[in-house]
Amino acid sequence: MDPRNRDRATPPDFSEAGTDAQGLSRRDLLKQAGAFGVTIALPSAIVSEEAKAVAESASPLSFTAAQDATLSAIVARLIPKDENGPGAIEAGVPRYIDRLLQSEKNSFRGPNNPGQNLTDAYAAGLKAVDAYSRETHAAPFDNLSSSDQDAVLSAMQANRATGFTPDSRTFFNLLRQHALEGMFGDPFYGGNANFVGWELIGYPGIKLAFSEEEQKLDVDIEILHKGATDYRLFTASRKGM
Repeated sequence: MDPRNRDRATPPDFSEAGTDAQGLSRRDLLKQAGAFGVTIALPSAIVSEEAKAVAESASPLSFTAAQDATLSAIVARLIPKDENGPGAIEAGVPRYIDRLLQSEKNSFRGPNNPGQNLTDAYAAGLKAVDAYSRETHAAPFDNLSSSDQDAVLSAMQANRATGFTPDSRTFFNLLRQHALEGMFGDPFYGGNANFVGWELIGYPGIKLAFSEEEQKLDVDIEILHKGATDYRLFTASRKGM
């Protein structure tokens, strides 16, 4: 089932903090996460032509068709398209994650990825998601209804889902972190297509300077729709530096 054609029932709160006492919505929490996350994927070094070619590739490089279908269905429920605007599918989050596994960041080790590279973590995690979905709902994850998909994700978040290594919450947190990065990071890396994530949180794009007027409170800032690679400063060759 194509997650883009699925009914858009509102999913449970998959944010880290949940809804606060003042009734903060899941979408508001995503906006807050995005406000901090827009710099997550900015290059810390000069962007290479090889990296650019990988980012612009159209077909999945890291996942089988079945894995890609499961991943797409998951992120479509984590950040769905709704009345506030486009979601993870429209932003190209699956492509961002696919490209991430092809990058030097695949060697990352951390609390959400103990003792594995990202390729291994995703292969095992997506397999476990489908196995748990079949066990509890008699179908692979991408064939479940929205409500059943949300039940699986809620069980993962609560660490009740079985069959995961080291546990389901670890893989859920990895998925959520990468979904946020793909939604709100620089479009160069494959996500935030057409700047839809930045538009959602009111981020104007990368600006090298802000006018005195723009530094005042409660003023409109010109929307540039520019990422890091729209500036030669970030795309120049390493030679001659």
